[in-house]
Amino acid sequence: MSNDQGQRHPFLDDLTADAELVSSVLRGPVIGRDEIRLVVNAVGTFYASETPTFLQTVDSRLFLEYEAVLMSGEHLNAAVVVDHNPDGSVPRVSVRMSPLGAVLSLAASLREALSQQLPESLLL
Repeated sequence: MSNDQGQRHPFLDDLTADAELVSSVLRGPVIGRDEIRLVVNAVGTFYASETPTFLQTVDSRLFLEYEAVLMSGEHLNAAVVVDHNPDGSVPRVSVRMSPLGAVLSLAASLREALSQQLPESLLL
């Protein structure tokens, strides 16, 4: 979920200070606006391309699906669920990815990039 065109991001701009991110490429939740931005921005650097395929809001949830090609050439599919508070702020984001080979490749790249900034226990 990169933001190359300076447009408003689907959730990064509205994260609460104690927001939570859970993802297929992490062992546990990442807590905090700055930490989530760090992870999402790092993941975006591993994408050669990213194509949104679905975007819909239902009640207080935003559902976003996209396809990406990793720099390694592997194809990745992602489904993102963004929970919104009544004021529009975002307390929770869930990102599920597949297939497993691409997920593991992305997780390894994330570990290499963020092992000095995130707790070891969070990284695959």
